[in-house]
Amino acid sequence: MYIKTLELENFRNYESLSLNFDRGTTIFYGNNAQGKTNILEAIFYLATTKSHKGSKDKDVIRFGCEEAHLRAFLNKEDTEQRIDMHLRSNKAKGIALNLEKVKKAADILGIINVVLFSPEDLDIIKDGPSYRRHFVDMELCQLDHFYLYNLTSYNKIINQRNSLLKDLYFHPTLKETMNIWDNQLISFGSKIIERRTTFVDQLNEIIQGIHQKLSGGAEEIKIIYQPDTTIEDYESRLKSAIDRDTKAKMTSVGPHRDDFIFQINGMDVRKYGSQGQQRTAALSLKLAEIELVKKITNDIPILLLDDVLSELDSTRQNYLLDSIGDIQTIITCTGLDEFINNRFTINKVYKVTSGTVEEMSEESIAAK
Repeated sequence: MYIKTLELENFRNYESLSLNFDRGTTIFYGNNAQGKTNILEAIFYLATTKSHKGSKDKDVIRFGCEEAHLRAFLNKEDTEQRIDMHLRSNKAKGIALNLEKVKKAADILGIINVVLFSPEDLDIIKDGPSYRRHFVDMELCQLDHFYLYNLTSYNKIINQRNSLLKDLYFHPTLKETMNIWDNQLISFGSKIIERRTTFVDQLNEIIQGIHQKLSGGAEEIKIIYQPDTTIEDYESRLKSAIDRDTKAKMTSVGPHRDDFIFQINGMDVRKYGSQGQQRTAALSLKLAEIELVKKITNDIPILLLDDVLSELDSTRQNYLLDSIGDIQTIITCTGLDEFINNRFTINKVYKVTSGTVEEMSEESIAAK
């Protein structure tokens, strides 16, 4: 699968933009804050219906406008597919697949599979648990519609239960209705725990070989899923925490408090690893993500590299670039030296300046 064309209207700093992509590697380069990342964000939006930055729809619409349009033409299994997305300031987004309206945004998940790698991902190991949960959730939501349904339902019930906990102070008799929410919470939460367990097992099968190569065979990596509660203990722990939850006015037990631990040679990398080890583990994780998407979908994802190469040393740069292979890769960067010096194959290059995108000729690239 690969994107052939991307069209944007009033998205971020682009009033109107139409881009053609090569099946291989396309690079967008230019100074910071010119609009390079916005192009990757648009592709991520079309793949997942969300911004990788956590921005709301109204925040990505060009300043002074009420709506934005995103459109992509892609080749999937030798057939052309088209995705249209209509973002509005005060209404739900509209989505069409091959010009047919999509009722639920979730129905287009998996049409475009993307793996995004940004400088923030290099800190996924040392940052808080919410970042690691977000990584797992975003990937599973692309790969598994049942997981998306369970996660969405779980989050809605958590919000409803938390609202009830706030109301209990003024209306203690409402406590009798708590079982209704708890039963649903346990049902959806247990499915999330089960799927996360399988996901980590699948990642571990892949990441170990990648990390051994990156570390020259000196290190063994393992991801350990650390659920806040087991499925067996879920109900009893939820009930025993009711007084604490009532005082705090929030739910303290469940997969919304899970974590994922990375160990190298049995050592917790977050606590005891060097910055180099943490970054190597993050790179291994992203490369394993690519291979897992291939395995589950029998398709090749699109790789989005957002100014990440400048954050890696030459060894990790070379390993990442050598690993790309037959993947359509879209890269943002501030300069071309790292690609030219590494004799990396570049199929298309665009220069981005203040929301203007200009395709570079082979002669101008060679002159850099």
